[in-house]
Amino acid sequence: MTDRFVVIGAGTMGIGIAYVAAGAGYRVDLVEVDPERAAAARDTLAGLWRKAVARDLLDATEADEAAARIGFAEAVPAGADVVVEAVPEKLELKRAVLAAAAAARPGLLASNTSSIPISALGDGVIGLHFFNPVWAMPLLEIVVGASTPPGAVRTARAVAARLGKDPVVVRDRPGFATSRLGVALGLEAIRMLEDGVASATDIDKAMVLGYRHPVGPLELTDLVGLDVRLDIARTLQAAYGDRFAPPDLLVSLVEAGHLGRKTGRGFYRWVDGARVSD
Repeated sequence: MTDRFVVIGAGTMGIGIAYVAAGAGYRVDLVEVDPERAAAARDTLAGLWRKAVARDLLDATEADEAAARIGFAEAVPAGADVVVEAVPEKLELKRAVLAAAAAARPGLLASNTSSIPISALGDGVIGLHFFNPVWAMPLLEIVVGASTPPGAVRTARAVAARLGKDPVVVRDRPGFATSRLGVALGLEAIRMLEDGVASATDIDKAMVLGYRHPVGPLELTDLVGLDVRLDIARTLQAAYGDRFAPPDLLVSLVEAGHLGRKTGRGFYRWVDGARVSD
């Protein structure tokens, strides 16, 4: 079984979704209009397959076969079984991308948004909210909007199963379930750091050891991207008020270009994707 899976946007999440879909046997089109980003995505995907082989998660033949299932395009092809947009968290950008994708009449039209209401993104859209890194995180949040087709949840569950994900189904509200809870914790941790309550390391350690979180909220913000967290916080602030107002520290770090692991600095320093001690 092959089927056609289209991912729009070759950023961190788009690459992860494409990688997992190709590994699940889908023929994948990764849509990216920026040639430099497309080239960078090719390199990143090649590195992911090399690491999978080195860790004995795949053999070399399986990795080569998965890699061969991914192609690059500048527009959404017609006749796709699944289309997932994974562009930045900007309402008008997502609306435009999804409207263009809808014209290609895919079987399932989905957004990977982590905070924008699905009902604001256009008719017939469902939320498929993946988590980073996509190949390691088992959760898939399925978000049902006002105009989501009746059969789309069943189809989304089938897609989740094929990708090896364990889904939850939630109603369409800003932030859904996961982002609303996760961002609330992350913003409070940033405020604690801003107030001098403790170091970033000790704040994170408290949550890992005291609450059994696999990673602390500040390190998680570095992994997600400070710019992504800021966009989500502003969306939630507009919906729910100033309890989601982004702390000045978060704003200043983003303005300085310190976005977390992807830029080498956020609340921690990162070298080649690994956190390093100061």
